[in-house]
Amino acid sequence: MIGVAKAHARGFDPARLGVLSDWMDQLVSDRKYAGCGLLIAREGDVVFDHATGLRSLDKATPFERDTVARIYSMTKPITTVALMILVERGLVHLDAPVSDFIPAFATCRALIDGATTLDQTAPCATPSLHQLATHTSGLSYPFNPGVLAAEMDKHDLLFKPNQGPLSALVDQVAALPLAFAPGARWEYSVSIDILGRVIEVVTGQSLAAFLETEILEPLNMSETRFSVVPGTESRFADLYTPLEGDAMGLNAAKVGANTLRLVDDNVWSPFLNAQTYSGGGGLVGTMDDYLRFAEMLRRGGALGDARLLSPQTVAFMMRNHLPGEIAAMGPQSFAEQPMDGMGFGLGGAVVLDPARARCPGSVGDFSWGGMASTFFWVDPATALSVVFFTQLSPSSSYPTRAQLKALVHGALTN
Repeated sequence: MIGVAKAHARGFDPARLGVLSDWMDQLVSDRKYAGCGLLIAREGDVVFDHATGLRSLDKATPFERDTVARIYSMTKPITTVALMILVERGLVHLDAPVSDFIPAFATCRALIDGATTLDQTAPCATPSLHQLATHTSGLSYPFNPGVLAAEMDKHDLLFKPNQGPLSALVDQVAALPLAFAPGARWEYSVSIDILGRVIEVVTGQSLAAFLETEILEPLNMSETRFSVVPGTESRFADLYTPLEGDAMGLNAAKVGANTLRLVDDNVWSPFLNAQTYSGGGGLVGTMDDYLRFAEMLRRGGALGDARLLSPQTVAFMMRNHLPGEIAAMGPQSFAEQPMDGMGFGLGGAVVLDPARARCPGSVGDFSWGGMASTFFWVDPATALSVVFFTQLSPSSSYPTRAQLKALVHGALTN
């Protein structure tokens, strides 16, 4: 399904690709990352793979191509593909209000402009599935600024792997006001977790079971699940942070003296036995597994004999679904990449203008990353699929994503 080719046979300068290896090695030498790995495929063939450093500093185990990592928000595109599978089957439509599936959202209120307390609200419409998929729903994340985010942080509404069934967490989110009326702004949020619960309601299955049957097994993503797959525990990487406090507590972030402070390891991690199936950030897996998913998107919904979606549906997902660029929609949320020149599709960002995004690339390339600094993009214009893994939270710690894109495009000469 995915082959291997010489770099020069797929339009890459091998010497320029070598700069990528040096760059990754330097990230490790500078103690920015304990270890990291990269896969680059063009026209369906892997032309570059490099892994360096350690997946566990304490155990001195190497970060390798088959290292199992927390992909956090790179779960979002997978959950969104699951939603579009239901759309193609006629089981849901994107304009449906979420209250059709989750009654707790039946009566919604949104904070008024300038609100300083939770009771300063006005009635508003219920978010649609489309608004959930595009982060225009009015929901938020605990690590964002603002009144709603602070209340979510107070109740730890982050959909961690040890927080119980989705249904109870979703109802807690629904009991809070929205940060703004649906459609008024763009704000990164737990909305894809809400979609995960919609998928459970519609299918009568757990999100874990549906993803496994409909996406992970067909694509042979055998080591990607909500819990670390038995037998791969020794390959599960430790998670580090440069912050003194909570690795996701961005509202009070303070960089400490130790740039690689251990916050989650492969012995006591809640990802070893997940109870919460977070469609917004709960999967763990390997680079090769995620490359299969990326290649499925690049190839228009199919990989080998497995077709998940039609080419038309994938093209629809990877178009900009906002009125313009994200920056024009007043985002107040945490961001790890520029929002100028970037739109948002269903489950990922879309390049509208590489110049405004201040990063080499193609119009229409589709990407997203995870809180542990993982990143992927697919570029239909140049037939590229790229997957980068490491384990450092938060992902805003270093400008790795922009540097990576510049290095990859700098090595592409034909």
